[in-house]
Amino acid sequence: MVGAVVFDMDGLLIDSEPFWRAAELEVFCAVGVPLTLELARQTIGLRTADGVDYWHARYPWPKTSKREVTERIIQRGLALIRDQGMALPGAREAVRKLAALGVPLALASSSEEEVITAVLTKLDLADCFWVVQSAEHEPYGKPHPAVYLAAAHGLGVAPETCLAIEDTVTGVIAAKAARMACVAVPAPDAKDDRRFGVAHAVLPSLAHLDADLLEALAA
Repeated sequence: MVGAVVFDMDGLLIDSEPFWRAAELEVFCAVGVPLTLELARQTIGLRTADGVDYWHARYPWPKTSKREVTERIIQRGLALIRDQGMALPGAREAVRKLAALGVPLALASSSEEEVITAVLTKLDLADCFWVVQSAEHEPYGKPHPAVYLAAAHGLGVAPETCLAIEDTVTGVIAAKAARMACVAVPAPDAKDDRRFGVAHAVLPSLAHLDADLLEALAA
């Protein structure tokens, strides 16, 4: 078995990516950014503030501060998660199974702490994680490995002994840069992205995460 498992959250444990894209569309369009659902894919996996910086650099808007736009997106996304959020296939079972086996578990998410708290409460998984790490507190977000390195440090283990589980290319790059083994669980509309080939394994859902795979990755 691997020494520890570090999970991403949005788009991996909970089907929240559509909510974030809807929130971004609503807020960015209100300040004059001609965002579309397809364009919104460009910032999947980034921290909300980093996504705001990304679009402000391309379509600078007057008056409303970047901080205010960031907060509007967060609050709108939170409202949608609390109202409509659902666990992705196999997510609860995978986390609880590993926790029951005594595997040290951490969460390393680009989302803000209040979002993480809302999601773990919604999914009833808060008691499964030894460490919960938000990239909100790191100098750089994913694809920088900082949040993964901080999660490993919090667990008291070497990053090389960890398995990271991610749903985005941005997250896979971050995990690999932290020297972790990485399993990718891409969203259906991203499963053909060849960049996931750098992951050690690609699964259709967390329902396919089993002990045999963990043992193979640890070998």
